[in-house]
Amino acid sequence: MSGKTYGYVRVSTRGQKEDRQLIAMREFGIPPERIVVEKQSGKDFERPVYLRLVHSLERGDVLVVKSIDRLGRNYAEILEQWGSLTKEKRVAIVVLDMPLLDTREERDLTGVLVADIVLQLLSYVAQTEREYLRQRQAEGIAAAKERGVRFGRERIAMPEGFEELAIGWAQGRVSAVQAGRELGISRTTFKRRAQEWVRAGGLDG
Repeated sequence: MSGKTYGYVRVSTRGQKEDRQLIAMREFGIPPERIVVEKQSGKDFERPVYLRLVHSLERGDVLVVKSIDRLGRNYAEILEQWGSLTKEKRVAIVVLDMPLLDTREERDLTGVLVADIVLQLLSYVAQTEREYLRQRQAEGIAAAKERGVRFGRERIAMPEGFEELAIGWAQGRVSAVQAGRELGISRTTFKRRAQEWVRAGGLDG
């Protein structure tokens, strides 16, 4: 006996729209009351809506997603979810963007095995691409730093007279409040920059 079909829609941020995923679910024939939508930060990835849906799924049910990355954030997690749903809960999965990833009962054993192989290949490729991009970013930042490119907010140059006041502060002759007032900056900013200047050997000059 065939079970019920559910659609899971997830967007990573509050600003993203779920329209394309919802349209795909409706075109597949899933009734609106069986489509669940989750707006979850990719950073946390706790997915309470997804977990509740999975918990309610029964043997023979079908879970439909637009793409495999709706199942997990990396190669290992996607495979874990796929195995748990198809092998343990005996739930079928349909990935709309990849027709080969369809484990419904009407497909023969070969089709299911092909789906498993394709999933592992796609998940591995997706994970490899993410790691490659992170490596390229790190290499790019390192190369830029070697060329003298600075990242982050531009440091504000200290007003004229800073070094004399920093010496006076380090020797206990000038307070941070007094120095900041004379330079037109906050006490906190003066103290932080004076400490950095001292640590860098400013008093040795």
